[in-house]
Formats: sequence, structure tokens, C-alpha cells
Amino acid sequence: MFDGPIPLFMPGEYRFTLATAPWELAAHHALRRQVFCAEQRIFEGDDRDAIDDVATHIIAYTCIAGAPDEIVGTVRIHQPEPSLWWGSRLAVAAEHRRLGRLGAELIRLAVCTAHTRGCRTFLAHVQRQNVPFFRRLHWDDLDSVDLHGHPHHVMRAQLAHYPAHGRVVTSLLRPVKQAA
Repeated sequence: MFDGPIPLFMPGEYRFTLATAPWELAAHHALRRQVFCAEQRIFEGDDRDAIDDVATHIIAYTCIAGAPDEIVGTVRIHQPEPSLWWGSRLAVAAEHRRLGRLGAELIRLAVCTAHTRGCRTFLAHVQRQNVPFFRRLHWDDLDSVDLHGHPHHVMRAQLAHYPAHGRVVTSLLRPVKQAA
């Protein structure tokens, strides 16, 4: 018999892929609304813009018995001109941030995907509080700007750390603590 509080369920596997199915895109936009509209209050109502029509949307989802369960992370990438790519709207569901690697894996897949597609420069507007995280992931801080009333930094990925690979699905296994 189990005594004590029931531990919070954390999935053992996350997958990262390009969002193509209608349910994936709907969940992607719902997560962005949750993070950027409800939680951070950067946008009112919806954060969608014209970039969404041309962007590649990348998602992270939990798996149960190997099957997709819930979208818990997202980012989008787009190419406004040849060889120049931008990443934006990186979001991880609050209850999954404590894992600490979902954002990094979304960034990795975003930059590697763009690199595979001919990227020579990959940029992002990064919220000020996230600059140290991006620096640890081999990004250079180029400039500071104000976007939507919030301080951001223009940052550039060091492409040597993000090799082109052509994969559209990657996985991340959460380490399971062994019982003492």
C-alpha cells in the first residue's frame, strides 16, 4: 500500500517534430496563447501574426506508451530572405519547465532545421531574462531592443554548434531516478 502524497506524473519521453497535422498546429497556437497572452501578458487575446503563415512550426510533445499525448513546447522559424532565418515564439508549458531541457532541444531542432535548409545566419529576439540561457547554448548577443513594450536582445546562433542533419523528429528521454 502506498502512503503519502501521490507524486506528480512526469512523462518519460518527449518528442520534437515539425508540426503539420491540424491538431498539432491548434495545440501549438493554444500553448503560445497560454504563455504569451495569459501568463506573460505580452499580447492581448492572440499572438498570431503574418509570420505564422510562412513559418515552420516545431513542437515538443509528451508520449505515453510511445503515442503522442500533449503539446508542451513550441517554437517557429522562418526565412525572410535567402540564408537568413529567424526563430521566435519559443514557449514551454509551465508544468514542464522544471525538466530544463525542453527549451534547449526546441532551439537545437529549430536551428539545425534552418541550417539544413541553407541558413547562414540564424537570429532571434530573446527576452532579457533568457539571455544567459541562450549564451549557454552558444548564442552571441548582438543588440538590445524593445519589442511589445518588453526588453529583448537580438541574438545570433553560432551555427558550428548546430549542424545540419535533416531529421524531422528527435526524442528526449527524461532520466528516471532509481529507488534507494
